[in-house]
Amino acid sequence: MTDFKELLAQYRWEEVQAKIYGTSDRDVRHALNRDNLTLDDFIALISPAATPYLEQMAVKAQQITQRRFGKTIQLYAPLYLSNECQNICTYCGFSMDNKIRRKTLNNTELLLEAMALKSMGVNHVLLVSGEANKTVEINYFLRAIELLKPHFAQISIEVQPLELTEYQLLQAAGVYAVLVYQETYHREVYKTYHPKGKKSNFDYRLDTPDRIGQAGIHKIGLGVLLGLEDWRVDSFFTAAHIAYLQKNYWQTRYSISFPRLRPAAGSVAPNFHLSDKHLLQLICAYRLWNENLEISISTRENESFRDHIIPIGVTTMSAASKTNPGGYVVDPQALEQFEVSDERDMETIKNQIRKMGYAPVMKDWESTYSGLIR
Repeated sequence: MTDFKELLAQYRWEEVQAKIYGTSDRDVRHALNRDNLTLDDFIALISPAATPYLEQMAVKAQQITQRRFGKTIQLYAPLYLSNECQNICTYCGFSMDNKIRRKTLNNTELLLEAMALKSMGVNHVLLVSGEANKTVEINYFLRAIELLKPHFAQISIEVQPLELTEYQLLQAAGVYAVLVYQETYHREVYKTYHPKGKKSNFDYRLDTPDRIGQAGIHKIGLGVLLGLEDWRVDSFFTAAHIAYLQKNYWQTRYSISFPRLRPAAGSVAPNFHLSDKHLLQLICAYRLWNENLEISISTRENESFRDHIIPIGVTTMSAASKTNPGGYVVDPQALEQFEVSDERDMETIKNQIRKMGYAPVMKDWESTYSGLIR
């Protein structure tokens, strides 16, 4: 099996960029009139030439999403385990070179945070940590999952890349999904943003979704940090990565997220600006290209944008998020990984979803059925 590194090596960033910006009006109309879209069609839909067709794209994206997922929005919340990190990432508040107070939740603190989420009605939780391989490592994660599993219908994780055997342990422990973001697919630019630590290994991170797929994890979440490089080119490579994974791990579900650079301690300013209009275009392009893809929007985005995107293509949203370890009750003053933009509480967001004619879903998966479905 050809791995994604080999596929990626077949492309030159500048050639892909030229193709995107050279897309014609005719290419866009051709893509909009197709039912089964290719990566070339995706290129057309994320191109500047597609911008005048945004309303048409949004209408079609809404129809596809409602047909495939119904009028529902699944809600989840992140639970930050630790802000300890051994990487230097120039955009992250947890970066090792930031002189901040570090904290890792112990068992008691973890359960206190979990109970705070349960009191909000949260049933889908995403465990997040900095990449400190000696502190928050596989045994810590397994212990956390064991503690939390009785309290949540679904546990997902967003932590450092792990080995295949470790993902197999997580799968056996009941982890539903693993999220791993390449940040940018531009190999040289990646180096400038990740100068030190295990995360500086571009290829190891690139191979991570393969290890997750080989371990039989139910869902893999991908994305890039929008603002590090040209969002159009990075999004093409993300789509190409998803297409590769779907071909090789066809039983696995896939999701895409759109984290835009947000203010954080010691962070850099965005290198490329992505407007709300262009983010909407990107979301619509992904939905038209892949009707089965789960699309997630976090509280990085402001409440106005999040409200308006509900009927168009999103299937999952975070809510009432705290991005610091202990942020819900244990240690609210600890440093955030990034500033949250939508600060509304869970009930307010649920009511807004209902107001838009959609149903907020707090539980839509029963882990006991996972073996039957796979």
